[in-house]
Amino acid sequence: MELSFSAIEEAAARLRGVLKPTPLMRSATLDRMLGAQVFLKPENLQKTGAFKIRGAYNRIATLTAEEAKRGVVAASAGNHGQALSYAATLRAVKATIVMPRTAAIAKIDATRGYGSEVQLVGADYQEARAAAEAFRAQTGALYVDAFDDPYVIAGQGTIGLEIADELTPDAVIVPVGGGGLIAGIAAALAERAPTTEIIGVEAAGSPQLGASIAAKAPAAIARPVDTIADGLATGRVGALPFAIIQQRVGRVVAVDDFEIGEAVLTMLERLKLVAEGAGAAALAGAIKLKSELRGRVVVIVISGGNIDINLLDRIIGYGLAKAGRLTRITIDLRDRPGELHKLLTLIALSGANIRTIEHDRMNLDLRIGSARVTLELETRGPEHIREIRARLVDAEYVISA
Repeated sequence: MELSFSAIEEAAARLRGVLKPTPLMRSATLDRMLGAQVFLKPENLQKTGAFKIRGAYNRIATLTAEEAKRGVVAASAGNHGQALSYAATLRAVKATIVMPRTAAIAKIDATRGYGSEVQLVGADYQEARAAAEAFRAQTGALYVDAFDDPYVIAGQGTIGLEIADELTPDAVIVPVGGGGLIAGIAAALAERAPTTEIIGVEAAGSPQLGASIAAKAPAAIARPVDTIADGLATGRVGALPFAIIQQRVGRVVAVDDFEIGEAVLTMLERLKLVAEGAGAAALAGAIKLKSELRGRVVVIVISGGNIDINLLDRIIGYGLAKAGRLTRITIDLRDRPGELHKLLTLIALSGANIRTIEHDRMNLDLRIGSARVTLELETRGPEHIREIRARLVDAEYVISA
């Protein structure tokens, strides 16, 4: 089966009443940042926390009675598994989801919570996929690919219909893993908004679309994928998505984990939206391309919000440090009563908040009778950090780091 525009319209009809369209959101902050008229498509607010429910439900809804009886199996880093589990439960179909052992705990728990059996196999998506295909061969369950399936792509394409219902943008920026999302959106907009440029954004640690474009064929990444955007870490592009992408996607840009992390933090702090790494990748790409987007009407697809809380904590810490709102200072003190109190009093008077303290007497680099104190401080910014350091120097403290 090839993907037709009518298949996307049929998917929209099936989804009606199952999920609500996500309305485009305006952001004055992003307008200023990019110098463009920016709209967000917040699929992080969708049921199961990501766009994947669209394709998963469309696939489950089109199963024959015999296929439904056999049950379904899928490999997933998290979002496809959650969506397929939820959709299968709605239709009383048995689902088995194979996830890598490295999958976020929250995604594993959520997938189980929607009613499916979860198997943890392998270190990444590709190893989980191999295990899921072995399960299919053993049991006869229908394998539901996360992106290389025409019904799944058609379901994702309903996002393009919803965008076109509200406006005709100059550009739509979409995150790319296996390619199902961007292929579906591109196919829908080719009919509804043919002048719109489709821009893909992939993780630099899993650049399968860039490799496929260079090879002019669907390609897999030979080296291990490595990115905080686990939803994009598929390691390969699907054959059907790639055929659509070749015809309808203008370009692809890669963003690294630092750029993705900054986009996650920007959304959290400035837009009050929680996005996972894959979900924020399109924003990271838009920021990277801002000189090209100036003056244009741009839609940024926020594909999901199922971020691991531990990862979010690390991203916040990194962002605060880069912005100069979190810093570490190391000082050697005389190890006698009252010295630490004096130092902490001076820090308090400077207006900084102490986040952590490390007090080390046993370091072999220290002179006998000394202690090394490392303070992690919350500050107001780079100027405040300079002020704190100046106060310490004036008080005759020697800052070693």
